Amino acid sequence: MMVITFLTDFGLQDDFVGTCHGVIAQIAPDARVIDITHGIEPQAILQGAVVLRNTVPFMPVGVHLAVVDPDVGGDRRAVAVRTADGRTFVGPDNGLLALAADDLGIGSARELTDKRYRLREISHTFHARDVFAPAAAHLAAGVALEELGPAVDPETLVRIDIPDPDIGRSRVSATVIGVDRFGNIALNVRPVHLEALGIATGDRVELRLTFDRYYALVAETFADAQPGELILYEDSYGLVTVAISRGNAARLTGVGAGDELRIVVS
Repeated sequence: MMVITFLTDFGLQDDFVGTCHGVIAQIAPDARVIDITHGIEPQAILQGAVVLRNTVPFMPVGVHLAVVDPDVGGDRRAVAVRTADGRTFVGPDNGLLALAADDLGIGSARELTDKRYRLREISHTFHARDVFAPAAAHLAAGVALEELGPAVDPETLVRIDIPDPDIGRSRVSATVIGVDRFGNIALNVRPVHLEALGIATGDRVELRLTFDRYYALVAETFADAQPGELILYEDSYGLVTVAISRGNAARLTGVGAGDELRIVVS
């Protein structure tokens, strides 16, 4: 049984995800669809790319459908990318797929232009339904990648880079990568960056935003802090993350994906 994983910024309150599931089921009724998440922040390509890269190693080899597509209807390409381990990534060529695909080694890529593997009518605003879901389903049903359209030079695929934190003598200037439903704030910072400043578990650091300052405990687990206390910890994917023990750090601070935050040695 072929597996299709599915990641978007669609949310679940509208019909978008269910409609795409329906398209897949009509074309590849035996495929198993695993929803990674539909909670990527709207238009947050970088967050989607990071989540896709983080989660794919835990998914079966199959077709990985991902759609965070703020330029839908524009001139960005629709692509399918095959990696060295046999996975195929399907989605917009805007950087969303490249972090995960590059990690695995890109073998080949195709532009999704063949009308046989799209829906008959193509809307200007719902390519997930009309282009990407059908392509993913046809691949899962056994259609060869080469049938979907002309070859794409992998070097021309759009890349999106995780910005490096700016490390100073006593501070790290970080970028918010994403916020989960618990309000935990993932940063583009690794523990090694904190170690470079001599910051260790049990220390307290200052978190500076544009207009506000907070103090946080450097911790290993939520249990290390008192309820309501801000903590800085390494999440399950190795990113330094801001959280509140039994609380919501994003709601307290008001930050979201793309915002800047400075960690300052207290």
